[in-house]
Amino acid sequence: MIEQTSTRRVYANSWMTVREDGIRRPDGSEGIYGVVDKPTYALVIPRGDDGRLHLVEQFRYPVGERRWEFPAGTAPDRAEADPAELAVRELVEETGLVAREMTALGMLDVAPGMSSQRGHVYLATGLTAGAPQREHQEQDMRAGWFAPDEFEEMALRGELTDAQTLAAYALLRLHDERRCANR
Repeated sequence: MIEQTSTRRVYANSWMTVREDGIRRPDGSEGIYGVVDKPTYALVIPRGDDGRLHLVEQFRYPVGERRWEFPAGTAPDRAEADPAELAVRELVEETGLVAREMTALGMLDVAPGMSSQRGHVYLATGLTAGAPQREHQEQDMRAGWFAPDEFEEMALRGELTDAQTLAAYALLRLHDERRCANR
């Protein structure tokens, strides 16, 4: 196990902090580790009664391109929030949809080699449409409904590359397979 010997904050803003930790490895050698700390997030897979999936698309500055993703987000100002409550809020905020039922599907580590952030994945069903309540930085967001085969084709063509969205879809497929097997 790696032991932390020191820590110092290198950078912070409203969404994240970056720290540099001094570490000691099991063999006694020392080193440093850079860590991006972000609060827990919730990711929601909105699925309509017809089986289609609701995605949002927005410009992602770090990669310089627009990306299709499932709705997801964190609480403001790096606050920790109950993931189930956060899922309800993010769904309404980004899509305007309200779910009659939210089913927890699992948890994801964003990038465990460099970040402490974890996400909780929910399936939203029994959806009622409403107006999105997007934050200012989400003003360029678009939304669309996609059949599962369209979603998979987008992923295979490299048009849908968000790792959390793809991992969440895998959790959805496992959930559906297990549900079918238990009938």
